Amino acid sequence: MPGLRIALAQLDLWVGDIAGNAARVIEATTEARDALGARLIVFPELTLTSYPPEDLLLRPGLTRAVAEALERIARSITGIAVILGHPHPYAGSLYNACSLIRGGMVAETYHKQQLPNYGVFDEKRYFSPGSGPTVVSIEGVPTALSICEDIWVEGTAAQARAAGARLIVNINASPFHTGKGPERETVLRRALREGGLPIVYLNLVGGQDELVFDGGSVAMDSTGRIARRAPEFAEGVFVVEMGADLLPGEIAPVLAEEEAVYAALVLGVRDYVAKNGFQGAVLGLSGGIDSALALCIAVDALGRAEVEAVLMPSRYTAAMSVEDARAQADALGIAHRIISIEPAVVALNACLSEVFAGRAADTTEENIQARCRGVILMAISNKTGRLVLTTGNKSEMAVGYATLYGDMAGGFAPLKDVPKTLVYRLARWRNARAPVIPERVLVRPPSAELAPDQKDEDNLPPYAVLDPILERYVERDQAPEDIVAAGFDPQTVARVVRLVDRNEYKRRQAAPGVRISRRAFGRDRRYPISSGYRED
Repeated sequence: MPGLRIALAQLDLWVGDIAGNAARVIEATTEARDALGARLIVFPELTLTSYPPEDLLLRPGLTRAVAEALERIARSITGIAVILGHPHPYAGSLYNACSLIRGGMVAETYHKQQLPNYGVFDEKRYFSPGSGPTVVSIEGVPTALSICEDIWVEGTAAQARAAGARLIVNINASPFHTGKGPERETVLRRALREGGLPIVYLNLVGGQDELVFDGGSVAMDSTGRIARRAPEFAEGVFVVEMGADLLPGEIAPVLAEEEAVYAALVLGVRDYVAKNGFQGAVLGLSGGIDSALALCIAVDALGRAEVEAVLMPSRYTAAMSVEDARAQADALGIAHRIISIEPAVVALNACLSEVFAGRAADTTEENIQARCRGVILMAISNKTGRLVLTTGNKSEMAVGYATLYGDMAGGFAPLKDVPKTLVYRLARWRNARAPVIPERVLVRPPSAELAPDQKDEDNLPPYAVLDPILERYVERDQAPEDIVAAGFDPQTVARVVRLVDRNEYKRRQAAPGVRISRRAFGRDRRYPISSGYRED
């Protein structure tokens, strides 16, 4: 088989920025041709719109802009072939397509056959399925064009071989969840057993609202051996060589779970702030574990100069909480200020005294404190242009242990899909790199500090018990009786299930946050707010 040098353009693109994405294509292609000597460069799924464009696909202007961008790219590039993804209107339907561009024109276009319509995907809302394979000759190599889900479904690899292909190029916008990288490589090996063809798998990288795309592009030879693996969570143009088969090259390591999740959170925050035009971030730093981890993520994502922490003590805030919060802010070298919420709380309670007369104090007074903090942070955001990062975790969001318009007030939630037990693991992982979170934060019992001597476990099961129940009920959709059969206390399971079901109205109003699990609240798990259904 003739030789072929292939460049893998693992890029962080911006949904809807068609002109900007086209410029990135031309820039990367020039680099691949002139600096790397590549004869083919491959870009991600829906390169020009980036992924997922959602209802932007319904805008007539977007279709025209994509067509113009394709023409501009074709005119601008010589001496190298390009494979890139784009939406393609054809014969009255819209397709998720990829095209081969060479010789100043779009030489061939393939329509994605397998359209995912589960989890975070809803491609059948927009696209029609393609009807068969497309094989093109690139430097004498018969190459099957393939898009993401095509490689996950049995039959398409064998179809490519039957059509005469000797190489599969599969372009992707495959979002991250824990364990996704090894899962993809297992799928590729299954496709190799089916088709017997080497596969070049190119993935998008970057954050898009709740989704994070982790890159990790892979070239796998016909024996199932990794010939090239690009780094996870990093942009770049990476070369793989093909002779009779794909030739061995540099293989980036697969990240361990804590490092991968942390990298996803950092990338998600960085891109959300940048792509939405905020001037950095601001968050409330309580001296607790959640805000401590959120602050580390923000600083690692944006840099210390772009992050501000606000300590907002009340009469119930322990002195150690303020000490630990200040110690972490100093260790990270960020600007921070202390604003007591006591005057605002006193004023609001006085304002409501007539309404509250004759009624015992309860969580209402606790929530007023949280809402005073929310107002302060949002005011700072309005004045400075910094995005408010909320600090709640998945365990709290699941059971409603959060205050609407209080600690839930903000624009982005880095820990929204991170269970509390994983929060601790990530914090210890980050501290192993540099000890910036005080040890006392890691070992003291978690508390909202909205009432005297308050601890989370006064209101919730221990997180070591709560998180496995939530994982089974929320992410695996297990029935309560199945969770009990796995060894959990029936009353605890029933209580947790009730809390999850009754707090959908809160979650629907929560800020978006980075998805790192197989099933996050938001795009993945869509339950009605008003529902009469209850699990027994």
